[in-house]
Amino acid sequence: MSGGLAVPAWADELPSFAQTRASHPLSDLQLLDRRGEPLQTLRVDPNRRVLSWVTLDRMSPALLRAMLLSEDQHFYEHSGVDWSAVAASAWANLWNTRTRGASTVTMQLAGLLDQDLARRGGRSVAQKLGQAWVAGRLEKRWTKAQILEAYLNRVPLRGELVGVPAAAQALFGKRPSGLDVRESALLAAMLRGPNASAETLSTRACGVLRTMGQTCEGLVDEVGAVLRRKPLSIGDAPQWAPHYARLALRADGPAAQRSTLDATWQRVAVQALRRHLAELSGRQVEDGAVLVLDNASGEARVWVGSSGSQLSEAAQVDHVLARRQPGSTLKPFLYELAIERRLITAASLLDDSPAQVATAAGLYLPQNYDKQYRGWISARASLGNSLNIPAVRLSLMLTPEAVFERLNALGLQLPETGGFYGPSLALGSADVTLLALTNAYRAFANGGRYAAALAPRSDPSRDAGPRHAELRQVADPKASFIVGDILADNTARALTFGLSSALALPFPASVKTGTSKDMRDNWCIGWSSLYTVGVWVGNSSGEAMHQVSGVSGAAPVWREVMLALHASGVPPAIRPPAGVVAQHTRFEPGQEPSRLEWFVTGTEQAVIRAAGTSVALRNPVDGAIYALDPDIPPNAQRLRFTHEGRLDRGVAAWRLDGRVIGRGATMDWLPMPGRHELALLDASGRVLQQVRFEVRGAGMKQAPAPGVDSRPAIPQVNRPRAQFVATPWRSRG
Repeated sequence: MSGGLAVPAWADELPSFAQTRASHPLSDLQLLDRRGEPLQTLRVDPNRRVLSWVTLDRMSPALLRAMLLSEDQHFYEHSGVDWSAVAASAWANLWNTRTRGASTVTMQLAGLLDQDLARRGGRSVAQKLGQAWVAGRLEKRWTKAQILEAYLNRVPLRGELVGVPAAAQALFGKRPSGLDVRESALLAAMLRGPNASAETLSTRACGVLRTMGQTCEGLVDEVGAVLRRKPLSIGDAPQWAPHYARLALRADGPAAQRSTLDATWQRVAVQALRRHLAELSGRQVEDGAVLVLDNASGEARVWVGSSGSQLSEAAQVDHVLARRQPGSTLKPFLYELAIERRLITAASLLDDSPAQVATAAGLYLPQNYDKQYRGWISARASLGNSLNIPAVRLSLMLTPEAVFERLNALGLQLPETGGFYGPSLALGSADVTLLALTNAYRAFANGGRYAAALAPRSDPSRDAGPRHAELRQVADPKASFIVGDILADNTARALTFGLSSALALPFPASVKTGTSKDMRDNWCIGWSSLYTVGVWVGNSSGEAMHQVSGVSGAAPVWREVMLALHASGVPPAIRPPAGVVAQHTRFEPGQEPSRLEWFVTGTEQAVIRAAGTSVALRNPVDGAIYALDPDIPPNAQRLRFTHEGRLDRGVAAWRLDGRVIGRGATMDWLPMPGRHELALLDASGRVLQQVRFEVRGAGMKQAPAPGVDSRPAIPQVNRPRAQFVATPWRSRG
C-alpha cells in the first residue's frame, strides 16, 4: 500500500486465530506435578501481568455488553471499520480538536497484534488508515467471536494488567465469567484511559451503566475502593515448589507445565520441615531443605529449597543447591572404599583411641563428638555410631587422595584436592550440595552404580515417559551392600543413638546423619529400595545452631518424609549381590556380642581377635619440630613423652637414640638440639612404635638458682606457627 500508510510488515500474511492464541505471551506459568496437579505459579514477566487465554463463552455476558457499548456499538454490523467515524476523527486531528476515537474493536486488535502500531499509539491519520486496512483483512479471515475473544485477552487495562482475565483476578478476585454489571462497566471505562483517576473512571463507568439501564448510586465510592485495594494474588495454584519452578519452567512453554514432582509428597515435606523448625524455635535454626530422588530414574519427587519466608530470612536461596559442610555423612564412602579394597571387613576391629596426625600445618587432633574413646571397636559399630577417630585412621589407610577421587567419581565435585583437605575430609570438611550428596547416596541404593541426578525440568506431554540416565559402576556392589546393611542396623547405632531414635523405621531403610563443625549444619540422608531422601537443616548465614544435632535436627523430617513415601506398603528389601556371604562371627575376648555378619566372599571370619597392642605414642608425633627459647629456663622447657592405651603386661620403656632413658606412662626429658629417634618398648623390649623428631635451638641458659621451682613441666616450647597450627575437627553423626 502506498501513500505512507502505517501498514505492518505482516499484513499480507496475517496470523490465524489459532496462531495468535498459541503465541499468547503469558506473564505467569504454572507448575504441575507428575499427574497434573497444580503445585506452583511463577511470574516470568515482571513488566506485564498476562494470564492464560479465556474463551469467549467463559466471559461474563455483562462484560461483553459493557465492552461493546463503550468501544464499538456497531461491532456486529460493520466489516471492521466505521468509515464515517474514522473520517471525522482524522479531520478533528488535522484541526487539533479533541474528539472521541473512532477505532473499532477490530482496528484496536490490529494495533495490539502489531507492536509498531501499538507503540505509536495509532493516533495519526496514516496509522488509523493502516489499522483500518489490517482490520478489513482480519474481518475476512477471522470470525466476529474470534476477534472479540482475542481483543478481550490482549487489551491493556490498568497498570501492568493486560487482558480481562488478569484484571478480573487482580482487581476483583474473580474469573471473567463471574464479573457483575458494575465491575464490567468499570473495566469498560478503563479501555479509553487505563490509568485515569477514580473520578474520571467513575464518570465513564456511570455512562456505560446508564446505557445498560442501571443506576450509578455509590459508584464513586466503589471505584475508589477498588483502585485503593492492594491487587489480589493472581492464579489459583498453591505455592509449594518455588525453587523447583524457577529451575524447571520454560518461558517459551505453555501456561501449565508438568514436572517430575509428586504434589502429595511435596506438601508433606514442606509441612514437616516448617513444623519441625518451628518446634526448634529458640535454638538458632531457621533454614532447611528436603530432596527425594527416585532410585531408578534419578528424577526428583520432592524438592523443597527453603523453609519459607515466615521462618527464614533467606527464603529465596535454594538450599538444595547451596554448598555446605556435610559432617559425618561422608563416612559411609570411606568404609565402602576400605571394604572394597579388602582393607577391612564389617567385623574388623578399629582403634578408637586419641590420635595426633602430623600435617604440613601442624598437629591434627580429631576427636569424637562426645570426647569419649572406646578402644577396639568393630567397623560396623564404628560406622553405626559415627565415631570420628576410626574414620580418620581409615582415611589415612586409604590416603586422602583416594577418598577425594572416589567422592568426585560419585558427583560431589569437590573444588580442591585431596591433599588440600587432608585427613579432615573423612569428617566432612569439604563443601557439598544436598543434591549431589543425596544422589551419591542413591548410588548405594543402586549397588554402587552412579548416574547424575536429572536436572529439574518441565515436560508437558510426558509421552516419552520418565528419563533414565545411564548408570555406571563406580563402587563395588558387594561393599555397597554391606555398608547399606550397617546403616540399616538399628542395633549397630544403639551406643550413640539408642534403639528408639527417629532413624528406626518399620521397614528396611539405610540412613546416616551428620553434623558439621560447631553445629552449623545438620544432615540426614538415607534410602530404601525405591527412594533416596536427603534433609539439611541449618542457617543460610552459617551461624551455629544451639544444641541441634543430626538426629534431633534433620532426622525427624527425614523420618516423616520416608513414612509418607511408603505409606501404601512396605518397600522390598535390597537383595544381597553375588559375592557376599553371611557368617556367624564371635568376638574374643567378648568385646562385642556375636552376630551374623556379612562379608565379601573370601574375607569371612568366624572369630575376631584383637591383634598387637593398642598402645601408641601420643607425644611427640613423627616429624615434629620443637624450638627452644633461650630466654626461658631449661627446666620449664622439658618435653613430656606420653603414650595412650594400656599394655597387656609390664610397663612401657622409653628408648631415645638407642638408649633406654626411663619407664612409665610418661617421661619428662630435657630437650637437646638435634635430630632424635624415640621408641616405645613393651616389657620384653619389643618396639611398639617409633618416631623421629627434631629440636632446634642455639643454646640454653643456666639452671635456675636454689629456691626456684624447677619441677618438671609440660614444655612451653616455641613452635613455628606454620608448622604447629592444630585445629581439632569434631563431627557428630
